[in-house]
Amino acid sequence: MTGDAALRAHPPEVSAARAQRLGVWLYAEHELRAMRSYLSVIVAYSIGHPLLYLVAMGIGLASLVDANGGGDFGGVDYLTFIVPALLASGAFLAASGEFAWPVMDGFKWHRLYYGPLVTPLQPWQIAAGHTLAVSIRLLSQSLVYYLIVAAFGAVPSGFGILSVLTATLAGLALGTPLMAYAATIKEEKAQFVMIQRFLVMPLMLFSGTFFPLTNLPLFLQWIGWLSPLWHATEIGRVASYGYAEPLWLSVVHVLYLAGLAAGGLALSFRTYRRRLVT
Repeated sequence: MTGDAALRAHPPEVSAARAQRLGVWLYAEHELRAMRSYLSVIVAYSIGHPLLYLVAMGIGLASLVDANGGGDFGGVDYLTFIVPALLASGAFLAASGEFAWPVMDGFKWHRLYYGPLVTPLQPWQIAAGHTLAVSIRLLSQSLVYYLIVAAFGAVPSGFGILSVLTATLAGLALGTPLMAYAATIKEEKAQFVMIQRFLVMPLMLFSGTFFPLTNLPLFLQWIGWLSPLWHATEIGRVASYGYAEPLWLSVVHVLYLAGLAAGGLALSFRTYRRRLVT
């Protein structure tokens, strides 16, 4: 093949078919390239967050808790107990940002979603591509987090690597419903700040993150039962150090997280279509 032939553009129908077939991946690539503009923040968060918590929890709080008897933590030290929760929380917090303001940016501020509409890409492919890109970010971040805490001996079981997947799933369980909601907002009036303050942060406190959920009064435990963070934390503890729990309950955790993520994505397809087409 000559150089001119190699550089020749595809016919429009070939390019259109390729865009229709690979639209999700193409838009995900666009989103990942856009994330390079704040890559330093992602790297700092992925490395700094676990290191700071290791120092604060492993050297500070954990030593005090263990010295005063850590019988509430299933026979493991406090650091081992909270590591799966911290890993899931990192993905949870990252998802609460990536599925909020960037979605609003796509529809309102820079209207980045409207450019792809002149191509064969469909609204659902844009939503799915955004989700795929954020999933890759959450998975990469969680893996780095896991490798750091594992290097400090805070993950006794080799199956702890599975907590990377459950943490990512926790982020999607929060993120896709949030993305569906963000696609409906016409004017940003601190809705996302309110979500962070009155939904995300309370779930961090009432999801069995820093202490077992059973330590809470019964009338508050229902918050944890509904929280994706609690479900991801529980299954992460099973994988990380063999936390004792019935198999059926572990299955429920996974199904609950997958159901929220899938349901939120399906709802996002509808809201994206409604917003972009009409």
